[in-house]
Amino acid sequence: MTNRSPQTGDRAREITRGFLRDAEPNASEADVDAVLLGVSELVSNAVRHAGGVTDFRLDSREGGVLVEVSDASVRRPRTVQINPSVPGGFGWLLVRELATDVTVTLRPGEGKTIRASFPLRTAA
Repeated sequence: MTNRSPQTGDRAREITRGFLRDAEPNASEADVDAVLLGVSELVSNAVRHAGGVTDFRLDSREGGVLVEVSDASVRRPRTVQINPSVPGGFGWLLVRELATDVTVTLRPGEGKTIRASFPLRTAA
C-alpha cells in the first residue's frame, strides 16, 4: 500500500507506475494504462472540483489494484452531458467504465473518498 497526496495527475501517475512496477510487474500494458488513466482522472477531478487531494492510497488486491482518492468536498461526482465542442466532462465516465467497482463514501464535515478497483491481468 502506498499513501501520499499527489496534487497533479502527472504526479499521481508517477506514483502509481512505480507501485504497479513493484506490486504487479507482469501486469498487461493495457491494464496498467487503464489504472494510470483512472488515477489521473480521479486526482485531476479532486484538484479541479473538490479543493485538492487529502489522501491517496493504492493497495494490491487479488487480480487487481484498489485506488482510493479522498478530498475535502462532500459533493458526489456527477456525470455531465457530453458536449463534443466543449473540452472535459469525460473523467467520471471513464473511471466508471475502466474500473470493475467504484464506490463513493461521504464523510460529513470531512469530505469524501472514492474507491475504484481495477483489474490487472498477467501479460500474455
